[in-house]
Amino acid sequence: MHIVKKKARILVVDDDKQLADNLVEYLSKLGYPAAPAYGGREGLDKFEQGDFQLVITDLMMPEMDGMELLSAVRRIDNRTIVIMVTGYGTIDSAVGAIKKGAYDYISKPFKMEELEIIVKRALERNTLFRQLSIFRGLTLALLISVPFWLILGIVLALVW
Repeated sequence: MHIVKKKARILVVDDDKQLADNLVEYLSKLGYPAAPAYGGREGLDKFEQGDFQLVITDLMMPEMDGMELLSAVRRIDNRTIVIMVTGYGTIDSAVGAIKKGAYDYISKPFKMEELEIIVKRALERNTLFRQLSIFRGLTLALLISVPFWLILGIVLALVW
């Protein structure tokens, strides 16, 4: 979905500045507007100030770890996709991240192509959910407006 790339903004949060910058550069080459943050607190500040649809965050960071950031992001906007990345991958931490609302969990080291596939799939899913919400709203509006117009028609018929 080419449309997804142009609209989706990605925030990359990692205390490893080089890794964060490399991810941002790679995502930018793929056509995604991406911004780095070099820690959980900075990431949360940038998330609150920006309009990001996806957050890629490291799990282990000083001050605010990835799980805390995940919880904060989900409180602010529960539609935001969060992908966890960690060098300390365990099944327990992966399950915990998914239970708290992470879309996916990737262990370091990982291939950039693997991340690209996950990001693309996550953004396509997110776009579909947003479109579904719009259609639900339109359906509700239609359901509300039909009885209104029906009643208005009856009233006008009686008045004539």
